[in-house]
Amino acid sequence: MSAYSFMDVSASLTGPSGILDLGYGSANSEEGITVNMGEAKNTMTVGADGEVMHSLHAGKSGIITVTLLKTSPVNKKLSLMYNAQTQSSALWGNNVIVVRNKQSGDTSTARSVAFQKQPDHANAKVGNTVSWVFDCGKIDQVLGEF
Repeated sequence: MSAYSFMDVSASLTGPSGILDLGYGSANSEEGITVNMGEAKNTMTVGADGEVMHSLHAGKSGIITVTLLKTSPVNKKLSLMYNAQTQSSALWGNNVIVVRNKQSGDTSTARSVAFQKQPDHANAKVGNTVSWVFDCGKIDQVLGEF
């Protein structure tokens, strides 16, 4: 029987203002890293006579969310990267994120990546998490096997 562990997950953000490690060892929260595709790949249209037509969509856009503990040192690095990239449109949307699981071979590669916004920041009785959301122009995924 196979086992999953976040210890096998590596992730990196590479862009015009640096390279950051976002995977295991970055003080990720329990939510870890989530890859969400932005739209369905198909639209099915049913005709008056019951026949169907499938329409394949070319879009590969989506969102990647990296959730870190409030105490993660990566929050500062991401904040500095965000601030640097907001200074010029030449720097904006030129990041690449790669998420890999070395055990299964799962690989997600996102191109044309931009920070969605500065993350919400709370100071509460108990330290919480910080979610960094990235808009991705194109995401290619291959799921592996355990």
